[in-house]
Amino acid sequence: MNSLRNSVRLVGNLGMDPEVKVYDTDKKMVRLSIATNETYKNDKGEKVTDTQWHSLVFWGMQAKLAEDFLKKGDEVAIEGKLTNRSYTDKEGIKRYVSEVVVNEFLKMGRN
Repeated sequence: MNSLRNSVRLVGNLGMDPEVKVYDTDKKMVRLSIATNETYKNDKGEKVTDTQWHSLVFWGMQAKLAEDFLKKGDEVAIEGKLTNRSYTDKEGIKRYVSEVVVNEFLKMGRN
């Protein structure tokens, strides 16, 4: 049950090509965004699609695989954990970010 404490699973489409960064220690990181859609009918019976965007971070071997095999538009299923961090931008304003650190992913579809 410990693995359920901070577990995120999403299925959606990638909104960008992998953004790759390599740090001094040769540690690789990849950033991606994923769009998830929820469809429902509103009070008038009209079909409404609600799209949510999520930031993804891949490290190590997962980053290498993401860099090699994923591209904008791909449908993927991911599993990871939700993380929150803050940073100060160039204007000195403190910003807060929520991201999913991906443990595993599966490219779906025929591509």
